[in-house]
Amino acid sequence: MTQQPAPVEIPVFVVVPPRVLLLDVAGPMEVLRKANLEQEAVRFAVAYVGPSPSAGSSIGLDVTGIARLPEHPPEGSLVVVSGAADPPLGGSAVDRAEDAAREAEIVAWLGRAIRPGVRLASVCSGALLAARAGLLDGRECTTHHKIVAELTRLAPAARVRENRLYIEDGDRFTSAGVTAGIDLMLHIVAQAAGHPTALAVARHLVVYLRRGGDDPQLSPWLEGRNHIHPAIHRAQDAVAADPARDWSVAALARVAAASPRNLSRLFNEHAGMSVTDYVNRMRIALARELVAGSRLDMETVAERAGFASTRQFRRAWNRLHTDPPRRMRNARR
Repeated sequence: MTQQPAPVEIPVFVVVPPRVLLLDVAGPMEVLRKANLEQEAVRFAVAYVGPSPSAGSSIGLDVTGIARLPEHPPEGSLVVVSGAADPPLGGSAVDRAEDAAREAEIVAWLGRAIRPGVRLASVCSGALLAARAGLLDGRECTTHHKIVAELTRLAPAARVRENRLYIEDGDRFTSAGVTAGIDLMLHIVAQAAGHPTALAVARHLVVYLRRGGDDPQLSPWLEGRNHIHPAIHRAQDAVAADPARDWSVAALARVAAASPRNLSRLFNEHAGMSVTDYVNRMRIALARELVAGSRLDMETVAERAGFASTRQFRRAWNRLHTDPPRRMRNARR
């Protein structure tokens, strides 16, 4: 009997600031909870840390059981800095001097803890703490639209972007306000555990119509997912897990437990596109990652993405993108 390899563990340290905005924590961590349940290859080991064992929250509910800030997060860790709300629900009294001291402690800790091999992700105004620690200098980053000017002031050497859900710049991740933290964490899960896992989590959280961080269009991996039909989701999961496979309508009908004719009808009705169009979109999504993340020639990209020829690949690409693949590759360097 073949023994299954031990899962890869990714330590995740969630920094809880004073007046923590609970959704900044709950949304992204729910993504990780569900990701742990969906697969066994990767385990996200979450710990909540901060300068105090308890903290007030945005909704007036105290958060307790917060561990001390670790001296040295292990290599491979992900540090997530959540945002804060002002004023909290109910107008409870806030000790500004004490909050400022705790924020300063977080900033100092971030400056020591974030090093090569330890990634940093901020949600909403968490970017301000990262900026104060000098961790966004020279980086492309974003935050909630209402505090973009403040982030620009705190990090004049950063390339602050507006109208982005999230941005990845090397080992730094920043996201816009509140629910954008869910989008960012889905992106991180897709990188670590694969797109099928991220898709399953997105479906569980009912966040199908999500955009990519730096893309004004819908993320291709989530296109056509704004429905709750289980048969179509089964077929879409199968394609997303292996876009390069020879997916005929008949093959996908077997996966979906539907007749080919009924599957075609259901796809048009619920996904808003044909089966063939969906398969090609997933192949182009894979090809786009290969173009952006490798030096493979276009013939190899086409083959690995499941296209019969470079000509077929370019034809499918041109239906979805105005710029040719080589231009996109050059623009990202």
